[in-house]
Amino acid sequence: MKVLVAADSAVVRAGLEALIRQTPSLSIAGGVHPDDLPEQIRELEPDVVLVESRRGQEGTFEPLFQSGPAFVLLAEDEEIATIAAGLGSGLRAALPRRASAEEIVAAIEAAAQGLVVLHPDTLAALQRMEPVGRSPGELDGALTAREIEVLRMLAEGLANKNIAFRLGISEHTVKFHIASIFTKLNASSRAEAVAIGMRQGLILL
Repeated sequence: MKVLVAADSAVVRAGLEALIRQTPSLSIAGGVHPDDLPEQIRELEPDVVLVESRRGQEGTFEPLFQSGPAFVLLAEDEEIATIAAGLGSGLRAALPRRASAEEIVAAIEAAAQGLVVLHPDTLAALQRMEPVGRSPGELDGALTAREIEVLRMLAEGLANKNIAFRLGISEHTVKFHIASIFTKLNASSRAEAVAIGMRQGLILL
């Protein structure tokens, strides 16, 4: 899986590139300044673009979100509103710049599979922005086949590590799936998600 890294700072680019090189499932397509992204995406054809964004830059990337590769954005916590807009226009993953190396790698792998990935802190902030009046169980997008698998395992009472083992994925990826399930079902707990899943016919006893 080829990852193109973009950041203003050459030092930051080098750090992110080193992280990619240390991950056997990933390879570096290149490291570029954000201004060069459109040309480099066309030339290098990466699977994922990892962008470290400075304050106020997020809007400049939005036209690229549907250019082909999955975008993973590392952004300031204060840019939640822009992140929310990005998610509506094709952005795949949004993490705070303080995210751990393990979280960044898990987000890249999940985004490449077509998942929408949010850090728990980002998810909580976005949930606080949701319009009033949405009821639990009101769907905000259909669950993917993998999310339904995870939801059914939640109904079995499996812990994250057991779900990860059964599906052959990392615990971080399981957390991303669960966060996406909670968002789509407007659920605030595992029990509520399972109950909604049963009402929606996603879980059969």
